[in-house]
This record gives sequence, structure tokens and C-alpha cells, in this order.
Amino acid sequence: MKYLSKVIAFLLLSLFFTSSALAHFKLNLNVRIIHVEHRSDGLEIYMRLPMPYLVADLLGEADANGLPIPAPYTTNRMEEGKLTHYVDVKAIHNSLDEMKRLIQRGLNISVDDEAGELEVDKVFFYKNGTQSDFSTLEEAKASFAKTNDLSVFNNEVYVGDTTIDVLLQYKSASSINEYGIAYTLDPKLPNQDETANVILDYSPSGVQVFRERGLLLKPIMITNSLWDAMVTFIKEGVQHILDGTDHVLFVICLVLGSLSITRLLWRVTGFTLGHSVTLSLGFFGFVPSSAWFIPAVETGIAISIVYIAAVALLPDFIDSFKKEKSEASVVIITTLIGMLHGLGFSFVLQHILNVTSPNIWQSLLAFNIGVEIGQLFIVLVTLILLYLVAKTGSKAEKVTRYALAMGSIVIAIIWTVERGSSIVSAL
Repeated sequence: MKYLSKVIAFLLLSLFFTSSALAHFKLNLNVRIIHVEHRSDGLEIYMRLPMPYLVADLLGEADANGLPIPAPYTTNRMEEGKLTHYVDVKAIHNSLDEMKRLIQRGLNISVDDEAGELEVDKVFFYKNGTQSDFSTLEEAKASFAKTNDLSVFNNEVYVGDTTIDVLLQYKSASSINEYGIAYTLDPKLPNQDETANVILDYSPSGVQVFRERGLLLKPIMITNSLWDAMVTFIKEGVQHILDGTDHVLFVICLVLGSLSITRLLWRVTGFTLGHSVTLSLGFFGFVPSSAWFIPAVETGIAISIVYIAAVALLPDFIDSFKKEKSEASVVIITTLIGMLHGLGFSFVLQHILNVTSPNIWQSLLAFNIGVEIGQLFIVLVTLILLYLVAKTGSKAEKVTRYALAMGSIVIAIIWTVERGSSIVSAL
């Protein structure tokens, strides 16, 4: 137990040193949106997904030129030493039969644990940025109510810059209440485990919105239960805060600087209230849209870690004249910092939902509950670790607190410099 404090500090700080300076803005985050409308004879499915999810793993063996045989509906060539892939518009004009087979092979719908046959009705191709909105069932239907314009692909378009809309039919002898949905193709793409899947189910009993992360290799059950739908967003909120290294670091320092449970509760409450407000405001767009704003928020979050870590080192450094006033100042500032972190949460949520999506407040509430559960988990784990260290002696506890706080300051300063440079680049 003699070296327990040093080991804990080393492991935690090693984790933070290996993390990215930009914890929130995975701008290449891939999103799949699936609208499912219940009909008397089965299901009608409107799906939007990135094209690489259908073809990325279908390259063939190298040909005489040393290039792999292109995947269906693509061409490829070497550019600056890198293999690049383009959409083959001629193949699209010739036939979509192969693409329909890929879609049928990838998307699986199961009712009562039995997989059923999907029929692909329409397939549309879009260069990213030219597709219409797809957040509601009405928007999804409207996207198929017009002729798909492929002229944009006459000028070479990267496969990675291409989105596909698909209309499918699942036929059944009777109406369907519950079903499982899975996607069995494994494109082996970078960061595919971060894929944001949004399934919107439109049944006679109402609309439910489900959220799942990853490829969906294992089926997600879609029901008409409000609770089942909310649980998927609660899970996403928990996972988001645990994946956000800067959020984790801030909460740990919040615990380190709270020398009593009462102080900790006040500070955590302030932080919660702050980010709950701006999570909603940021999501609905009540913030500046300038290019500098996102890196500015990220930089502010890094600076907030420096502040709260300093509080952990010198609890009364803000106001050395009166402890009560000092603690009130810390709580107020922690609330303001919570508002800053809430913006970080909201920007990620914008990649998952659109403000016009059904049941938006339900999804926001569930996501926020998940964030709070994740935050409380971090608090609990930190308190348990500090308690175990304290059992080895007061000196070990003090060393651990100082090591974590000082390490946090160093890391946050590095983040501040990195993120601050992004602000300059955006101006």
C-alpha cells in the first residue's frame, strides 16, 4: 500500500496524456438516420448513411498496375502516394442491382427473432452538402419525391464525401409492434465504433426516438416504449462524459478541491445547473455561429481545469479574507464553468439530433440525465480511491491530491495552447 497513491496518480495521468486535445468535436463523426413507418402490411424504412459503409471493405486483389480492384460503384487511383476512391457515376447509371444487394445484405430487420426479407425500392446518391434535410419522416419522404440529380458526380467526387438515401419495404402479413434492427456489414473504417445511429419509429401509438453507437452488429430492439427510447439516450450521455477526458479531469479536480461533502454537493449542483442550461441553449443554436466559437469554448474548458485544479491546491485562494465568501465565489464560478461545459455537450448532440426531430425534449432530458449519472460515477470512483489512499496515511492522500492537481494543470495548459491556436486559425 506504500506506493498505492503514486500508482493511482501515474495511471490516471498517463490516461490523460494519451488523450486528444479536442475531446468533443469529432467533425468526421458518421451518422446513420433510419425512419421506420408502421403500415398494415409491414414496415416502410427510410435510411440515410455514408456510402463507405456499404463498399469500403469490398476492394479486390491488386491488378497489373498494382492497384486493388475497385469496390462496386467506385474507381481508385494513387494520389501523392495515397490510394483515393471516387464515385463511379457510369456504374450507377448502368444498374443499381449490386448496390441493392449490398443494402439488403447489410440491414437486417427481425420480428420475433426471425429475420425477414427486405426489398429495396429506391437508392439516391448525394455529394455531401447537396442532400435535403432528413430529420423527420416528412423530410425523409420528400427526399424521395424528386428525381435524383447525379450531374454533380460528373466532376470527380470522393466516396467519403458521398451520402446514400435508401427506401426499403419490409413485408408482413400483419402489423408489427416490436422488431430488432441490425447492420451486419463491417466496413473496417477508422472510428466506426463512434458511428451515431438514430432510429425514429413511427407506430400507431406514437413516435419514439432511439440512439445507439457503433455499427449495430448486434440488433437493437425497437419498441413503442417511451422508457426504452429514453434509456438509449441516457446510455449515450453516460458514455459521452466518460469519453470526454477534459470533463472527467474537471470533475476529478472538483472532488479534490472539496474538503467536505457539503462543499462537494454545492459545487457539483452548480456545475450541473450550469451545463443543463447551456446544453439546451447551445443545441437550439442560441450561440454564435462563427468559426472561432467552438475552439473558444474548448479553450475555455481547458482553462476551467486550470482554475479548479488550483482550487484543489489552494482552496481559499480566491478570497483569503473570509472562507464563506470564498466558497460562495467558487460555487458561482463553478456554475459558470458548468455553462461552458454544457456548450461542449450540446455541440456533440447536434451531430446526433436535429432541432426539428420528434420528441426532442425527451431526448435532451434523457441525454442530460445520462451526463449526470456519468458525472456521479466519476465522483464516486474518485472518492473511493482517495479513501483507499487515505487509509495508508494522511501524507499519501496529500501527495496524491497534489500530484493529480498539478498534473491536471500541466495537461490543461497544454490543451489551452493547442486549442488557443485553433482560435487564431479561425479568425
